Amino acid sequence: MSVPASAESSTSGSSTIVLFHSVCGLRPAVHAAADRLRAAGHEVIVPDLFEGRTADSVPEGIVIKDDIGKEELLKRAITAAAPYSERGLVYAGFSFGGAVAQNLALGDEKTRGLLLLHGTSDIAEGAEADDLPVQLHVADPDPYEPHDWLNAWYLQMRRAGADVEVFRYAGAGHLFTDSELPDYDAEAAESTWKVALGFLAGL
Repeated sequence: MSVPASAESSTSGSSTIVLFHSVCGLRPAVHAAADRLRAAGHEVIVPDLFEGRTADSVPEGIVIKDDIGKEELLKRAITAAAPYSERGLVYAGFSFGGAVAQNLALGDEKTRGLLLLHGTSDIAEGAEADDLPVQLHVADPDPYEPHDWLNAWYLQMRRAGADVEVFRYAGAGHLFTDSELPDYDAEAAESTWKVALGFLAGL
């Protein structure tokens, strides 16, 4: 595990990225992130798993998520990604969206990469992710991603065969890349995108 130092972004690589929103829904920050990725040369699909519903805090968003239900949300995510899967997708997501992205990435043998922002998911026994490039950016500490959980997650991903990098941001809030939420940390957000764009360019 490492702390971000300097990493230069690049537009040399181009991917098709499916970017999943957090429990706060498809907020302007998600569209802004998609635009940033497109400016770097990537094609970006941004599914609205909540079908227009948004929240101004994680607790409010969890209510929406639970109301829709895990199975329905996963079905919507798979439906959104399926038309593009033959291309070899990069899955990405914010918080809850990261968990969705991870589940789809580990179930898709054509996956090219996995970019997790603020969130992870549990890993099924026997899951395989042979040489899958994975990058996680997370607050330190993060009430939704505690150290013990992250350490176990990292080891499980490595055992599954993934090539994992973890970047932690001391003092940042959980959703520190969303400029309209109290969690926002401008320095951590810019560092995240600089490193993440370099990661995506290398896929």
